[in-house]
Amino acid sequence: MDTQTLDIEAVSAYLKGKIDGFDAPVDVTKFAGGQSNPTFLLKTAAGPYVLRRKPPGPLLKSAHAVDREFRVQHALFDTDVPVARMQLLCEDPSVIGSDFYVMDHVEGRNFNEPTLDGIDNNDRAAIIDDMNRVLATLHSVDIDAVGLSDYGPPGHYLERQVGRWSKQYRASETREIGDMNVLMQRLVAEMPADDGQRTLVHGDYRIDNMIYAADGTQCLAVLDWELSTIGHPYADLASVIMQWQLPPGAQGRGLAGVDRTALGLPSDEAFVAAYCARRGLDGIDNFGFYVAFCFFRMGAIIQGVLKRALDGNASNPERAMQLGAFVPVFAQNGLKALDI
Repeated sequence: MDTQTLDIEAVSAYLKGKIDGFDAPVDVTKFAGGQSNPTFLLKTAAGPYVLRRKPPGPLLKSAHAVDREFRVQHALFDTDVPVARMQLLCEDPSVIGSDFYVMDHVEGRNFNEPTLDGIDNNDRAAIIDDMNRVLATLHSVDIDAVGLSDYGPPGHYLERQVGRWSKQYRASETREIGDMNVLMQRLVAEMPADDGQRTLVHGDYRIDNMIYAADGTQCLAVLDWELSTIGHPYADLASVIMQWQLPPGAQGRGLAGVDRTALGLPSDEAFVAAYCARRGLDGIDNFGFYVAFCFFRMGAIIQGVLKRALDGNASNPERAMQLGAFVPVFAQNGLKALDI
């Protein structure tokens, strides 16, 4: 099953008359990222667009929800949360073999790692601070006003998420990982009571899912909304801290062991404090649980990526196999976070 190419003739025929530029030749290039949903740059006579599709082949239930990605970004476009303009959602798999959507291409910079190599210290600090600002803004969106009050079920978000990702992990399990089993058990046993907070959450909030101005430090768009829902805001905040606790470099893309002061980057504590100040919070109790949950969820996600690679329908098979080796590391780090 080919996830590396796109039937651009079928796409162009379907979009002709629906979106400007699809009545002339279209060039297509696949982005290297987009592990979950293959993503393509479409160059048309009217300008560039981006197409994201579900991968072909058998998929885990509720995974690769491009319809949800489209809906949430469409709802947020007129808010202070920066997103790309949505153009069209196609839920007819007969067109290219799976559902897809098309959005405007946002020109700007994308940073693969939070070390922000090549950026001066002042801009590093400003880029990370804008990441913080956007996150606090996202969690302040009036979900009723933007039509997203039904975007996630009611009830205990963390309890629901641990249950969901435990099932997803079991469905894609390729070998037994003892630490992952212990982590799932402890998350259930040590889960905090529901405090009633219910906001829009991104689900995979990190620097490489953001587009920044080409010549500035402002975030122009947050990408990859597949895991978004109505849930607990601290899970999004903890996902940032989780990422930073991983090793730096292309594999971990974290800040572990990095001299942040020398680079102008904030500590975990400073980032959390800035977020709390923006949302008018006094602080966050038991934050280690939320970090542990994020390690668990990401471990379950990359286990699914590994399973797709072994089944032959991964977006980037080589990268998928590399990621799969990190599942035990995520489990170990999750257990450490619980003990902080």
